[in-house]
Amino acid sequence: MGNEKEFVRNIGRIEPRSLSFGLLIGCFLALMIYMSMSDRYVTPLPTGPVGFTVEPRAAPARGVPSSPMVEHKMNSPQVGNENIREDQHEKDGGSRVPDKNSSTTGDSTQKENIMNPKQLGESSEAVKPQRKPMCDFSSARSDICRMEGDVRIHGKSSSVVFVASNQMGDPEPNESWRLRTYARKFDKTIMEKIRVVSVKLSSSIDAPRCTLHHSVPAIVFAVGGYTGNVYHDFNDALIPLFITSRQFNGEVQLLITNTQLWWVHKYRHILQKLTRYEIIDFDNDDQVRCYPHAIVGLESHEDMAIDPSRAPNGYSMVDFTKFVSSAYSLDRDSPIKMGLHPERKPRLAIIDRHRTRRLTNVEEVVKMAEELGYEVLRAEAKFETQVAEFAHIINSCDVMMGVHGAGLTNMLFLPMGAVFIQVVPWGRLEKIARYDYGDPAGNMKLQYMEYSISEKESTLIDLYPRDHPVFKDPMSFHRRGWLAMGKVYLVEQNVKLDLRRFRPVLLKALELLH
Repeated sequence: MGNEKEFVRNIGRIEPRSLSFGLLIGCFLALMIYMSMSDRYVTPLPTGPVGFTVEPRAAPARGVPSSPMVEHKMNSPQVGNENIREDQHEKDGGSRVPDKNSSTTGDSTQKENIMNPKQLGESSEAVKPQRKPMCDFSSARSDICRMEGDVRIHGKSSSVVFVASNQMGDPEPNESWRLRTYARKFDKTIMEKIRVVSVKLSSSIDAPRCTLHHSVPAIVFAVGGYTGNVYHDFNDALIPLFITSRQFNGEVQLLITNTQLWWVHKYRHILQKLTRYEIIDFDNDDQVRCYPHAIVGLESHEDMAIDPSRAPNGYSMVDFTKFVSSAYSLDRDSPIKMGLHPERKPRLAIIDRHRTRRLTNVEEVVKMAEELGYEVLRAEAKFETQVAEFAHIINSCDVMMGVHGAGLTNMLFLPMGAVFIQVVPWGRLEKIARYDYGDPAGNMKLQYMEYSISEKESTLIDLYPRDHPVFKDPMSFHRRGWLAMGKVYLVEQNVKLDLRRFRPVLLKALELLH
C-alpha cells in the first residue's frame, strides 16, 4: 500500500512539459513505423497533368442529302488500278451516311459515363471523386478515347491501359471499353474487319510494366477498310488523322492497327509531316509503351470535310489543303489570271477512267478544249502512281474535270481558286455527286461546276429501251438499294459527252479564270 502511494506521488511530481514531450516522441516513432510498413502499397502519382478530357460533339458541319444512296463504298478492293478498286466496292454495296437527325448521332445517352454521382442521403465523405468520361461513343462516324496521365499500350494484345491516380479513387473492376479505330463507324460491314482495341482503367499494381517510355502523346488508329481507294484514303484516314494529330505539331507518335506497309509508304509525305517519330505497327508490337497522353481513335466530322467549330485550333479544309501542299512541296497556290496573262494558255486536266463511267469520246473533248484555248493533260491515278508525282501534275493545272468517281479526290492538289468540273452520270446522282465532291470543293475554295449528262449522253441507251425505268424512273432503282442502283448507273454506264452541249461549260470555266 505504501509503495503504491509512493508511485502516485512520483507521478504527480512529473512536470507537464516533460510528459507532453514524451508523448510527442512516442507518436512520431509510431508514425514512422506505420509509413515504412505501408509504403509499398501506396500508388505512385504519375508525373505531369492527370485527368480525363472529352470534347462535346456539335451537330454536323453540313447537312446530309435526303437521298438514301449517298454512301456507297463497300468491300476492301484488290491491289491494282484505282478504278478497279473503286469498281469493286461499288459492286459490293454499302451503308448510307448517317443522317444528322438520326438517333445515333449526338445522343448524350450513348456517351460512356463513368461518373459516381452522390447518392441521395449519402454522406459527402463516402462519395468517390467524380470523373469525366474517358471515352466518347456518341458520334455516328467514330469512337474516341482520350487519356492524360500514365498510359500503357501493348499493341500485340490490342490493349491500352490507363493507370488511375490516387485522387481518382480505385477503378471499378470492369471499367473498360472496346472500340474499332477506323473512322467509318456507321458502315457495319466494313467495321467488322477492323481490329478491336481494348481500353481499360487500372490500378498501378495490375498494370503491365513499361518496357519503353515516351515523352510525347500517342494516337492509335486503323487504316484497314477501303484502303487503296484514294477517296477513302483521305476521307476515312488522312483527314481524320489531320484533325486529331495536327494540334501536336509533329510531337506525337502514330500507332496503326490493320496497317498496310505499302499504304504507309504511299502517303509517307503526309505522315512524316504529322509526326517526327517512328510509326508503329500496332498489331505486331510486343513492347509495353508508356505515354503521358494518348488518343485512341480519330475525330471525324463529315465526308471530305472539317468543321472548324469542332476541330482543334479551328482547322478547316483550307488548312488541310495547305498542309497537303506543304507536304508535297506544291508550287502553285492560285490559278492563272487570264486578264493578266492573255498570252498564256490555261491548263485543263481530264481525269481518265478506263473501266466504269469511261468518257468514251475523250479525244474529241480534248480537241474541242484545245480549240477553245486550253492546254490539255489526260491524267489517271493508277494504284502504282506516285502520289507526289501526280500531285504536282494536278497542281500545275487551272481546271480539272472528270466523271464522278474516286479520281476526283485529286482536286485536293489544285491551287486554291482553280475550277473543278464534275460530270454527273445519268440516274439522279446529283445529290450523291454534290455531297461527295461538290460541297467539299467549295470548302477547299475551289470554283465548282457541275454538268449532268442527258440520257442521250449515256451508253445505257445501247443496253435498255428508252421506255425502260432506267430512263423513266431512276429513283425506283435508288429505292431498291445501293446494289441495284450502283449496278446500273455506276458499273454498266459510260459517258459520251454532247460536245455542243458541253462546250459552254468549258467557256464558262475560262471566264472564271479572268
